[in-house]
Parts: sequence; C-alpha cells; structure tokens
Amino acid sequence: MTPDQINQAAADLLQAEATRHQIGILSGRHPDMTLDDAYAIQSAQIAQKLSAGRQIIGWKIGLTSKVMQDALGIDTPDSGVLYDDMMFETGGRVPAGRFIQPRIEAEIAFVMKAPIDGDVTRDQVLAATEAVVPSLEILDTRVQRVDPATGQPRKIFDTVADNAANAGIVLGRERHAPGQHDLRWTGAILRKNHEVVATGLGAAVLDDPVMGIVWLARRMGQYGQRIEAGQVILSGSFIAPLECPSGTVIDADFGPFGSVSISFD
Repeated sequence: MTPDQINQAAADLLQAEATRHQIGILSGRHPDMTLDDAYAIQSAQIAQKLSAGRQIIGWKIGLTSKVMQDALGIDTPDSGVLYDDMMFETGGRVPAGRFIQPRIEAEIAFVMKAPIDGDVTRDQVLAATEAVVPSLEILDTRVQRVDPATGQPRKIFDTVADNAANAGIVLGRERHAPGQHDLRWTGAILRKNHEVVATGLGAAVLDDPVMGIVWLARRMGQYGQRIEAGQVILSGSFIAPLECPSGTVIDADFGPFGSVSISFD
C-alpha cells in the first residue's frame, strides 16, 4: 500500500470509531495488503491519537489461541495498543452507544515495572513484571466482520489495521506477584447475565501467557516499539469472544486469582 492509502485507511477507521459506523473490509479494498501495511495503518492511527491528546497505557495481544487462529486461517497472533480512555472500573458500566458491536474476552493482564524490548526471554519478562491481574478486554470492530455483498470475512490484515479490534479494558482489583500463581492453570468461569457461558485456562494462550508477552516484545521490536514500565499488557484471551448487546452483565470468576465484572447499558 502507498503512504496515501495507509493514511486514508487510518482516517477511515478513526472516523468509523467516532461515528460508530463500520467501514468495508480493507483487505477487499486492497487485495495485496500485507501485515506490514496493517501495522502501518495501526501506527498512523497511534500518531493521530497521540496528537489529539490520548496517552498509551499499554498493549494487547490477540488471536493467541489455536481455535481463533484456525478460524481466521492464520498461525500468528496480532497486537494492538491500549489508550487512557479505554479503561473501565470493575463493576462499572459501559454507556449505551459507546461501541458498535461490543464483545468480551477474559485474560490475564501484566503490569510492567521495567521496559522490555527485542529478543527477551520468559525469565526476563517475569523479572520485568510488577503484578499479574484478572482482566476483561472489550472488543469492538470498526471494520465489517463479513462483506454483505460477497460474504467475504475479514482477514487478519483487517483486525490488525483496526487496532486488533481493541476497544476497552477492565482490570480486577487483585494484584499478584508474577510467580505467585501457575498462570497456565489460572483461568476463569464467565457468566453472562448470571448464566455460565464459558470457561478457560491460561494455557490456551500459546501454552503459557508469559510467552504472549515474549511474542509481543519481539513483534514490537520489529517496528521500533517497546513495552514501557508502568504499561498494562493484555496477554491474550483463553475464551472465545462473547457478544455483549445492551443490557448484558458479565462476571468473570478467576477463583483465588480474583474477579472482574462489567455491565453494558
């Protein structure tokens, strides 16, 4: 894609976010689109968000589970950026109309105490982590999931360009030292409107949520970025996304690890 095409796609996505009106599938508009193009579109949005006064508070990793990768026909995760206006309090409410098609995923969040970049190891990630926290990610999509005319589903290029579908983050109140729990065996029971609808374990995330952070640090290094001290990293969901139309109440019980909840007006 040309620089003009990248900037236009970024502008279209930001407009879709502002107006709550989805745009068409970008990979249909640009059949030769690459992952580098998609991350360039994401970076162009970062620049515009920062110039508008937003602050980066962290990063997210998506498409880490085998079932989600198979669904999109890919073999790699993706990543996006978290901004200061994306944070919601556990037990809080999402105002009606804030998002287009909100969905929820359950994840283990990492709060960093030191920067990491490049070719880090698992042990280095743990050493740089201040705490691990139960969390929910709110997803939204500014790109149509399926082209209504052709039936073509969106591709990984579309989700990456669309900030990996990120829209919000909800952190639990509990904080744990990174070695306090076996994160592969840390999971949650998800209730939607007080009914159990999903369960999962951290091992669904690349067999170890810490390895998601390793992957992210390496991916960011390829694009001249790095994870900074104080940032929050969503390590990837261990459940499939749950649709959250107006009136939905989500409760995630992580057992000894804690809990987190959010409601949608």
